[in-house]
Amino acid sequence: MSDATATAIPTKNRQGLGLAFTLALRELRGGLSGFYIFLACIALGVGAISGVNSVANSIAEGIANEGRAILGGDVAVSLVQQRPPDAAMAFLEKEGTVSETITMRAMARREDGEDQTLVELKAADERYPLYGELVAETGTIDLSAGPDQAWVDPLLLERLSLETGDTLLVGKARFTIAGAIRTEPDRLSDGLLVGPRVLVSMDGLEATELMQPGSLFRSGFAVRLDDDSPASVKRFVETAGKDFSDLGWRVRSRENAAPSLSRNIERFSQFLTLVGLTALIVGGVGVANSVRGYLDTKRGVIATLKSLGASGDFIFQLYLVQILLLSLAGIAAGLLLGAVMPLAARFALSGLLPVSAAHAVFPAALGLGAAYGLLTAFVFAAWPLAIARETQAASLFRAVSFDPNRLPRPAYLALIGAGLAALAALAIGLSSNRMLAMIFIAAMVFAFIALRIVAQGVQWLARRVPRPRSTAWAMAIGNIHRPGALTGPVILSLGLGLALIVALTLIDGSLRRQVTDNLPNRAPAFFFLDIPKSQIDSFSDRIAGLAPDAELDAVPMLRGRIVTLKGIRAEDYPVGDNGGWVLRGDRGITYAADLPQNATLSKGEWWPEDYAGEPLVSFSAEEAGELNLDVGDTLTVSVLGRTIEARIANLRNVEWESLGINFVMVFSPNTFAGAPHTFLATLAVPNAEDGAADIARDGAILRAITNDFPSVASVRVRDALEMVNGLIGQLGTAIRAASAIALIASALVLAGALAAGNNARSHDAVVLKTLGATRPALLRAFVYEFALLGLATAIFALAAGAIAAWYVVTEIMGFAAVFDPFVALAVVALALAVTIGLGLAGTWRILGQKAAPYLREL
Repeated sequence: MSDATATAIPTKNRQGLGLAFTLALRELRGGLSGFYIFLACIALGVGAISGVNSVANSIAEGIANEGRAILGGDVAVSLVQQRPPDAAMAFLEKEGTVSETITMRAMARREDGEDQTLVELKAADERYPLYGELVAETGTIDLSAGPDQAWVDPLLLERLSLETGDTLLVGKARFTIAGAIRTEPDRLSDGLLVGPRVLVSMDGLEATELMQPGSLFRSGFAVRLDDDSPASVKRFVETAGKDFSDLGWRVRSRENAAPSLSRNIERFSQFLTLVGLTALIVGGVGVANSVRGYLDTKRGVIATLKSLGASGDFIFQLYLVQILLLSLAGIAAGLLLGAVMPLAARFALSGLLPVSAAHAVFPAALGLGAAYGLLTAFVFAAWPLAIARETQAASLFRAVSFDPNRLPRPAYLALIGAGLAALAALAIGLSSNRMLAMIFIAAMVFAFIALRIVAQGVQWLARRVPRPRSTAWAMAIGNIHRPGALTGPVILSLGLGLALIVALTLIDGSLRRQVTDNLPNRAPAFFFLDIPKSQIDSFSDRIAGLAPDAELDAVPMLRGRIVTLKGIRAEDYPVGDNGGWVLRGDRGITYAADLPQNATLSKGEWWPEDYAGEPLVSFSAEEAGELNLDVGDTLTVSVLGRTIEARIANLRNVEWESLGINFVMVFSPNTFAGAPHTFLATLAVPNAEDGAADIARDGAILRAITNDFPSVASVRVRDALEMVNGLIGQLGTAIRAASAIALIASALVLAGALAAGNNARSHDAVVLKTLGATRPALLRAFVYEFALLGLATAIFALAAGAIAAWYVVTEIMGFAAVFDPFVALAVVALALAVTIGLGLAGTWRILGQKAAPYLREL
């Protein structure tokens, strides 16, 4: 600052926000030196938050814009194991043009019988699709081409080594593969498919002879309304739900075309927003370090201003204006990154999710990121600014840096507290799961307190260890506990990011171990679906001949939908996040005279074997707790077009992780006396010592059952586990990639902490070199210092991450937690590499400084 500028501030009358703004702009003319890490921290966090929410909004808008094509109509209804009665069909046809589809699981086989796989069979009438395009790789799909034509998912061709023109067997029908499906407009509305799609005409489905009494299938009816106004859509949904509630059909509109997908995207984006907020908060530490380092370079200016009569409030305002102006630049860079993310997602998710092309910018999402960024910059900059405000001019002229242990006055502490409260209110108030957001805020507070305690503990130990004989080790330990040490900033910088990586990696490892190691030892080898009631005996005999040592467990199975609970419609029933899945869509149900072998009663009594009274139901205890149900409560289910009211007789504990036959609801046998149904069966086969023998045996069983019982859908648990493991792997990759943002922020913060301490460390290095210390000796001391800090940070990260992972896996997911030693070694190596690497990179220039310039200033 020039002398003219300095002398322009002698009177307090001239001091105000306007003058502070003017002087702030003058000082910023010197460039952004020292603020690049500050800008990167703000931009990274703001970009993550605004980008994730922009992509989520883009997908939500894409679903809304393409709701007709995704749903297949303006409105649609679906039923399980039945077609609508004449009155319901008349209602649908009166409202507009109706297109019917039927979907079910089936086995598709090669003509030579060498291989087979589970598929999702879909039959559609000639009106399908009412909206959107049904396109194959070779052109438009024509379902009127003949009942012997089939179009398939390209994955099926790869899995069965088939090509267009080859023969595919499904049930008792032979189909010629007419082409591979490129676009299926209503694919997203069908939810998760357990196998590749096979699309045929209605006549083709009839030729398979898979539609037998009790067969599990879903019939869907899409309607293109004659009056497609929003009011007409709303009226249709209300009438279909009210006048035909006994059917138990599922009613959806184009505004709610893919509810499961929308819920999952919302939850995942919320999680990623919290991860981005973690990166932003970690980056806030970098903001504080950058501000502290910048103020260190301005000690002379601040002391001069105070000597000339500038008040502490003016000093605070002057540099707060500078920091906020710089933060706006970082926020702008982050918003630019967030605005670009939907464009990138449109290309990356093309064909998978409907990312909107209508809007490239989502102001609400960008505004949220900007608000988070501005609040974070203010909160973390206010502390060092408040300390600078309180420091006397004489102390600034003498000291090397500001006292980091000094507390601001209560008014500024209250101001910082208000900023933190605003951050917490923003995170909680805008969250769809406020409990999760509150847990996140509490975890952040706990983590900062714990990291502070760890840093102080490390310094306490460093002060009390015996002095080593090695000069380098003595200097390293001394640097850890000396005034202005990097211990606190380093541990705080890396601790959160590493702990997050540890927790997510251990959770991922526990889930993989649960799927790949623990479950196969207890799980059955096969699931068999849709076993006709008339063939269950012959099926059992065939299994006994194929695998004499195997154990077959078969139970009757129907599909039903809960219509009311305790007299309240399922749509209106109050339910939390965890129990809502029971009420969405239809559920598998069964009946039994005896308590299932893999379940135990937790409350109530089981009915007698010859029970013949009112319908009773046994409900899973965990789900009953989530739905606030108890013994004696009533519920109504719709099964095969019948509405049945049953009283809850007991609650039972269910081992879902066993992969055995488990149901949320088990009814008394008299409830479904005479109802058509199929059987669900599991087959447990003893494992051979040779894994190849197991694979060959499983293949032989699968081929024999598929050939002898074409209507039975077979699922090999090994294949299902591989699919689940693949989904876990994809989810784990996405989460680890997101958490890497926090780790990058941690590295930036560490670099900022090193830069902030360079001034003091330069003086130390010069003094030591003057007293005879060599560059190699100083280098070894720095390596030892950063290695000790990295090791301490890694130990904290392992402990905190392991505790968090254990809680999530055992208390939330109900699995057994597994600690992977490889994770421990990897985290220790990562912490050492980051701290030593960045530490040496930040101090290498210091080691080459000439002594004379610094000695003149001492």
